[in-house]
Amino acid sequence: MKIKSVFCQSFAKYGKVLTGYDVKALLKKLDETTPCPKDATVYEPSDSGLESLPIMQEFTQNAYGGLPVQIGYCNGFNTKLNCLEYHRGSELNIPSTDMILLLAKSEDIIRGKLNTRKVKAFFVPAGTVVQVYETTLHYAPCCALNADGNPSEGFRVIIVLPKDTNTAKPQVSEKNEEDKMLWAKNKWLLAHPSSSEAKQGAYVGLTGKNIDLKNL
Repeated sequence: MKIKSVFCQSFAKYGKVLTGYDVKALLKKLDETTPCPKDATVYEPSDSGLESLPIMQEFTQNAYGGLPVQIGYCNGFNTKLNCLEYHRGSELNIPSTDMILLLAKSEDIIRGKLNTRKVKAFFVPAGTVVQVYETTLHYAPCCALNADGNPSEGFRVIIVLPKDTNTAKPQVSEKNEEDKMLWAKNKWLLAHPSSSEAKQGAYVGLTGKNIDLKNL
């Protein structure tokens, strides 16, 4: 698997880099106030401290055109794909450390399955504001790789999404294949059979290898 940059043209069908936002204060608060486990990942959909900053209004008015949003974070250590998810509405990822995103396209889901050979890797430098499109499948970021090919110590990433995304799953009666993938509010999930999410009952929709950047 070749790791490309989010500044490459090949990233254009997955998302784009947003400019004009000063995220220094946001990333400073992320680094100073949120936990970062060394052997796992932690995700919070909404963090009141992060949302108290003026940039919350900028994301609401500019990046989302006035729609209500939430600012949370995903921190920790990860090198595996494990799952892919998507939402109704774009997601912003803003890392305070270099990281790697593993991405695929929703159009590659065939009869409820996606082969992990369709997954591409993109390097995101610290401080970059990356918009991941609604049609792009993604999951927890991965640690950047050092010069020797080993993963870095960890990552911290701001996650901006439409308000209430990734909160409690609504009760629905299944009408189609997609309804089986609903894992939380505004979160459709395809799990690899080897993932902990699959063992918890998530829809198993990934076939092929569970990508691990340690084994590149």
